[in-house]
Amino acid sequence: MSRLRGNFGRGFRDGAVRIVDETGKPVAEIARDLGVNEGTLGNWVRRDRVEQAGGLGSDERAELVRLRKENATLRMERDVLKRSAIVQVSGATR
Repeated sequence: MSRLRGNFGRGFRDGAVRIVDETGKPVAEIARDLGVNEGTLGNWVRRDRVEQAGGLGSDERAELVRLRKENATLRMERDVLKRSAIVQVSGATR
């Protein structure tokens, strides 16, 4: 019998991770109690520890990707404007 995939909200995930951190119980035991796959809860705990250690969280990573794309677009627009200005200046001196 197949089991439906759970769709857990951010609050549930944060609470589950907090339970692991505060109780010191094994991830497997807490996952069983909450009805979550052990690997899933383990991933949440690992991701939280990386974020707490100063690594980029998923929100920060998404923002970094967005800002890098925006930066590339702005550089391209700047270069086009520079070329346009050079053409206008060289055309005015003739």
